[in-house]
Amino acid sequence: MNTLAPERPAPGRPDRDAMVDVRLLTWFFPAWYTVFGVIICLLTRVTPPPRPDVTAAEKVAFFTEHATTIRIGFCLLLVLLGGAAMTNGLVVYQMTRMSVGSVFAYGYLGGMAVGALPGFLLVATCFLTATFRLDRDPELTGLLYDLGMLSYNGSLGCFSAAYLVLALAILYDKHEIFPRWFAYVTIWQIVTEVIATQMFVFDAGPFAWNGSIAFWLAVVVFVVWIGALIVLLRGAMLRQEVDRAT
Repeated sequence: MNTLAPERPAPGRPDRDAMVDVRLLTWFFPAWYTVFGVIICLLTRVTPPPRPDVTAAEKVAFFTEHATTIRIGFCLLLVLLGGAAMTNGLVVYQMTRMSVGSVFAYGYLGGMAVGALPGFLLVATCFLTATFRLDRDPELTGLLYDLGMLSYNGSLGCFSAAYLVLALAILYDKHEIFPRWFAYVTIWQIVTEVIATQMFVFDAGPFAWNGSIAFWLAVVVFVVWIGALIVLLRGAMLRQEVDRAT
């Protein structure tokens, strides 16, 4: 055995107690994203995003009309946001079972953690601040509107490093925890997130923060990616349970 690179244990084969957390988080994963989707679409109003090409008065009207649901939605998410860390932890756990080494898993965890700061917390702060004092100067309210939406939709590139190490781990993995085709779906996540940076340049059209390319294409790819990940995580868990039983 190489003393510089100790042998990694074969994937699977934990005892029964060690599988309890994996089973719970595997079922928690789709439940969390369902709740998250409902809140951001129906309460916080950030998805689908409001228009970028509006006046300061219209931005104030947006916050005035939806102030109550925005406050409820973001306050709920600030309480529940730890669930995202748990779902990321489940992906990291499955990555540690791959044959590529744990650095990829740590890279994924760090990338997702860094991306959450501009990708979610900043828009929550901006929208909650805007609705906290609705009689604020309209220009300042407009600034919070722009800053929140540009951060939420335009900073998706922060997640690119996480998706890159996940794709590389899948391609190099010999244990086939996830199928290779999922690596290519993950690469499309990177492509759409790089495209999303164009919304800092355009305030209307397909590359704006509500545009068909910068936003809606990214939404379609993300839905496909997260749906596939949910199915693949469950499949990995079931195969692990079979390995344990044999």
